[in-house]
Amino acid sequence: MRLLSNIIIRYYKIVLVAWLLLFSVLAVFAIRLPGLLEGDGFSTDGEHQQVMKELTDTFNLPAETLFIVFDKTSDQTIEQTITNIEKLHIAETIQSPLEDETLYKDHVAYAMLHFNSDTVDMNKVVDSIRETIDGEKGVTLTGGAALNKDINSASQKDLVSAEAIGLPIAVIVLLLAFGSVSAAFIPLVVGIITVVSTFGMMTLFSGTMNLSIFVMNIIPMLGLALSIDFALLLINRYKEERVKQSIPDAVQTAIQTAGRSIIFSAVCVFIGLGAMLVMKVEIFQNLALGGMLVVLMAVLASITLLPAILLLIKDGINKWTILRVRPGASTKWRNFAAFVMKRPVTLIIVALIILGIGIIPIKDMKLTIPQVDSLPLSYDSRQAYELMDKEFGLGEQSTVYMLAERKGGWDNTAGLEAMKDLEDQLLNDKEVDSVNSIFQASEIPTVEQWEQSMQVPEVAGQLTPLFETFVQGDTLLLPITLGLNGASNEAQEWTRTWSDKKLAVDISLGGQPKFNQEIFDEIFNKVGLLLAIILGSTFVILMIAFRSILIPLKAIIMNVIGLSSTFGILVYIFQYGHFGIEETTIALIIPVIVFSLVFGLSMDYEVFLISRIQEEYSKSLDNTAATIDGLTSTSKIITSAALIMIVITGAFAFTDVMPVKQIGVGIAIAVAIDASIIRLLLVPSLMKLFGKWNWWMPFRKGPYKASKWH
Repeated sequence: MRLLSNIIIRYYKIVLVAWLLLFSVLAVFAIRLPGLLEGDGFSTDGEHQQVMKELTDTFNLPAETLFIVFDKTSDQTIEQTITNIEKLHIAETIQSPLEDETLYKDHVAYAMLHFNSDTVDMNKVVDSIRETIDGEKGVTLTGGAALNKDINSASQKDLVSAEAIGLPIAVIVLLLAFGSVSAAFIPLVVGIITVVSTFGMMTLFSGTMNLSIFVMNIIPMLGLALSIDFALLLINRYKEERVKQSIPDAVQTAIQTAGRSIIFSAVCVFIGLGAMLVMKVEIFQNLALGGMLVVLMAVLASITLLPAILLLIKDGINKWTILRVRPGASTKWRNFAAFVMKRPVTLIIVALIILGIGIIPIKDMKLTIPQVDSLPLSYDSRQAYELMDKEFGLGEQSTVYMLAERKGGWDNTAGLEAMKDLEDQLLNDKEVDSVNSIFQASEIPTVEQWEQSMQVPEVAGQLTPLFETFVQGDTLLLPITLGLNGASNEAQEWTRTWSDKKLAVDISLGGQPKFNQEIFDEIFNKVGLLLAIILGSTFVILMIAFRSILIPLKAIIMNVIGLSSTFGILVYIFQYGHFGIEETTIALIIPVIVFSLVFGLSMDYEVFLISRIQEEYSKSLDNTAATIDGLTSTSKIITSAALIMIVITGAFAFTDVMPVKQIGVGIAIAVAIDASIIRLLLVPSLMKLFGKWNWWMPFRKGPYKASKWH
């Protein structure tokens, strides 16, 4: 850190120019990012994806389907709308409700627009169709591509509205911490540069991976909060040192002390985010990459750009001072610390009861993959989809596509018998409503009768195209209708059971039940490894940092309790439908993202508090006095940093896209619990109770010595 600080002090103007050039280049790429985002990121390179590709490539099934929903419209309107869309020449085929009565019910009907090529730009398709049907009352476009485009649009609006709420409040917190307008706005500048630069870097990665629409919200949420937090730590230390040192010396000391804490904090967050890479689901890969990049940029900006700005403006950081901030520790915080030291057992019990109450609802947590309810009710695409679902009962059943491979093919007696046997096994399954096959479609019940029919040339001419619809080479396609909702646990279990069955032929499955099963299994099978990486690395890092066994153990246990309480409160708010929020399930990604991110963030506050306690203990070897002094000197800065994190992330509670709202609220609640109940009550109380055992380390030689991390 000494070398870095010397370089920055000597070449700070070059550092500023370098950052300006980097920001200018990346800003050009950042502008393109919104147009490159597509899908919700729930995709994994598994059996489902391979089957769906085979269906498109080999069996000519549509790669994408959109729906035109007609509500209380005339047949003439339906016919004219479909004619207008046909003139666009963008859909491979169109199924009209006027030709298929199953698509027409009472006053509601829908047309299906099929697209066979996965290279079609569905965003342009959606725009073209919406432009064509614009102004037609009761006519609405919906379906996967339309919903994803609306979620992308809503996410961009959410970002603007969230930052319009969060940033002004963050400025107020910074004003209360520093007293001057100049000092309050510098962290915002650093944060904006960090976020925009990361957007530009993500654009460069778009050529190698698909980027989820949720990237647009998570990067600013995390980037602004961390950048401002890091800047708060460094500026606070700089202002302390400026009282007794020159500007260059104060900057150098701030880099060597606060800069080290910033790097340590970033490493903890980096590990938490990086651990998500073990889950081979696109959204976790996206958020891990975006999160790690924004953390990296936040650290680099905080320990290079920010010091360079301080050296440039010199004492201008105190310009436009509107509040007088007292240097040093507050008497109120010292009194509070003394209060905690006198009642450790009582406060531990009270804190655990409060956290325990928060944990209770977690037993009802229901995790689901975000569906159409990610969008607010105000969007026409959601309303149309839910109307179609309600009237036609789309959610009451689900389709599984089975591909069966048989050496020797299916166009012989043995192959037909194997096909019939497989069909019969499926029909004997109580969860299967129907199986579409050559026997069902032709209404020929046996292999013998099929072969007899194929001996008649006129009949064979009709049956051969039917056979080729279900059989291509050695591959057989069997669409299976389950009497189960595709998102249900029962449907997932059905796909697991059939995937594990010992059959005479090799099968693979696709469809929504298989898709959900693969996503859930990937997450639940890897969550143990993710926890091991985060908890194990945290333990080792804290043990090395503080040369203690008990401190990292306490930190891990308290964080797990705090996060459990957070998840319980999320269930109370979202699943139970409190505080004016419609009842909904918890998005499957929420526990993983909140745990991975907040566990790292909480280490920031842990290190900042414990390192100051350790510093005092190394001087006096008086555990109680050290805890009081450490709590007194750090409480204000921890509270300010936590408040900034809470307002930046909590502002997303006022957004529309449900998974983003849940992530923002979850992080805000977790940070609030950590910075208050855990950091101000549990940590000092436990420090008091354990006394000198806090600093116990096996095989330590000689007297206690503080580590270099403070």
